[in-house]
Formats: sequence, structure tokens, C-alpha cells
Amino acid sequence: MSRLGTLGAKLYRGEVGYDFVAKRKIWYGISILITITAIVGLAVRGLNLGIEFSGGAVFETPKTSVSASHAREVAESASGGHTAVVQELGRGGLRIQISELGTKEALPVQEKLAKELDVKTSEIETQLVGPSWGEEIANKAWQGLAIFMVLVVIYLAIAFEWRMALAALIALIHDLTITVGVYALVGFEVTPGTVIGLLTILGYSLYDTVVVFDGLKEASKDLTKQTRFTYSEIANRSLNSTLVRSINTTVVALLPVGALLFIGGGALGAGMLNDISLALFVGLAAGAYSSIFIATPLVADLKERDPQMKALAKRVRAKRASAAAKADTEGEQQPQDVTPQPRAEDGDAPTPAAAGAGPRRQPTSRGRGRGRPSGKRR
Repeated sequence: MSRLGTLGAKLYRGEVGYDFVAKRKIWYGISILITITAIVGLAVRGLNLGIEFSGGAVFETPKTSVSASHAREVAESASGGHTAVVQELGRGGLRIQISELGTKEALPVQEKLAKELDVKTSEIETQLVGPSWGEEIANKAWQGLAIFMVLVVIYLAIAFEWRMALAALIALIHDLTITVGVYALVGFEVTPGTVIGLLTILGYSLYDTVVVFDGLKEASKDLTKQTRFTYSEIANRSLNSTLVRSINTTVVALLPVGALLFIGGGALGAGMLNDISLALFVGLAAGAYSSIFIATPLVADLKERDPQMKALAKRVRAKRASAAAKADTEGEQQPQDVTPQPRAEDGDAPTPAAAGAGPRRQPTSRGRGRGRPSGKRR
């Protein structure tokens, strides 16, 4: 068995473990700091919405030798200063996207591109997206996200309890805020693919959280009938028992997504992969963090406020204090044999106590050698 497998087995059996729940204030502080940074980035820079949400025009050119940077300069000049996003297509053409561009402004751009690329105007495909349609798509995306959140909370409240549902909801909002904030800071374009990526990472985040909650639910059955562990300690044991599995699941999911983001979108220049791969990569990492450091400690915080759990924690502390006091008392009252042994005078027979103090010699057996041939002839 590998070292990681051995560690996972020890974590599952409770032989080793890290006290995540006891250090929850540290994790809360880190999450608050990251979340504030994401919100500030979102407020200052805003999101780079694609034309599907903001409206605009998309131009696709046939195969050309014109570079993407030159095509961007031509498109921005022809559109009157609007920002153009240029992507290279696999067939050698270019995809030029300009947000907030109407029908009247799109025609001069199409003609200028055709002239610069030395192709016919009809060979440049143009797609226009109206601002009202883009706003409707954005509203539908937010509505779908809200419905998803409500259904998740209802399911978790039925399957587990309302405290776990609330903790999972806070963890999901945490993951969404961080992912959207990273998009604002990096400046990647937000497209329908981004929304798909966000919904996907919420599923991954819930998977790890539900696994931990399921183990916690089983371990906390009849918890108030014992006095060995508090609820926080049971929650920490459940978290440690699934820690290696959560890490393995996250790493395996991050490897292909990282390949899409850094190799496909970065090294190979397939920029169309960035919108979904960045959401998946950041969301998976944030989801793994929140399921370990946010959701379970938050459940323990909420549960410890329950009167039954408060009474249980009080009984556990009292029993441990009693056991510690008893151990100290037994250690102090440990009998010590300091009775002096009488010395045997010369010529006197030793007393039984003195005789038992030294090494004992086995008496020579009188019958030793009987029945053995002596070797003498009769």
C-alpha cells in the first residue's frame, strides 16, 4: 500500500488526524480575506461580459494570413473605438467579437475587414446580438442559478438537517464569489460557457460536502447517549476519514481542467476554452477548500449551539476532568514498600523476607542421576 493509502486508512480509523474544527477561526479569516478581495475586484473592474449578455457583433473571416493583432486594430478603428476580441480559428480564419455594436456600426466594420483581408464582403459571416436579447439571456442565467440554489437547500434540509443545508449554501456562495471575482481580476470574457462551468463546479463542491455530511450523520447517531466525544470532535473525525478521498477526487478533476486552461487556452492559443476552463479550475479548487475548511466547521459551530449538544459537551468535560483527577490521585497514593528488612546475624538462619530478596538457588536434587547407568560393570 502506498504512503497516501496508508495515511488514508489511519485517518479513516481515527489513528491520526488534524483538528480542522478547532482551528476554524483561522479558516474563516482566510475565506473572508479572499472573499473581500474578490468583491473589491468585481466592484472595481467589473465583468467582461460577452456579446451573448451585453449584445454586439461577431465577424468570422475565411482563412487569412493577417495576424490577430492587426485584425484587432482594423476592427477597433472601423467600429469607432469599441474593444475587439480576436480569436484564431482552427481552419486558419479569425473570429472578431465587438460588444455593444449595433447594425449600423457593424456594416462599416465588415466592409473594412473585407478590404483589409482582400476578400469579398459576403465571405465574412456576421452575427448580431441585440442588447435586449443579451439582457434576457443574463436574467435567465441568474434565474437558473437561483433555482439551483433553492433546490439544493431543500434537498439537503430533507436528507440531513437545516444546519447542514445552511452550511452548504454558505459554502456554495463562497465558491461562486471567489470564482466570479477571479474572472473580474483576470479579465476573461464571461460567456454561456462560463455559466455552464459555474453550475458544474457547484456540483463538484456539493459532492465533497455531501460525502462529509453523510459520514457525520452516521457517526452522530445516538451521540447524546455517550460521554466520550463532543459533536465537534465527531465532525472532525468524519472530516479526517474522508480527507484523502476528497483530495484525490479534486486532483483528478483538476488535471484535465488545468490542461485545458494552461495548455489549450494558454500555450496553444485556443482562447475559446478559457471561458469554461477558468471557471472549472478556480471553482474546483475553491469547492475543495470550502468543503473541508468551511462547511463542516460551520456545521459544528451551528450544532454546538443546540441545548442538547451543550449539555453533552458539559458532560464530556466533566467526565474527562474526573478521570484526570482520579489518575492524579492514584499516582500520589501509589504504595511504596520501604519496610526495612532485618539483617541476618552471622550463624543465624536468614528470615523468609531476606531469603526472598536475593537470587534464589535451586537445591540439588537428591534423586538426580538415579536410574542412569554409571558405566561400572557389576
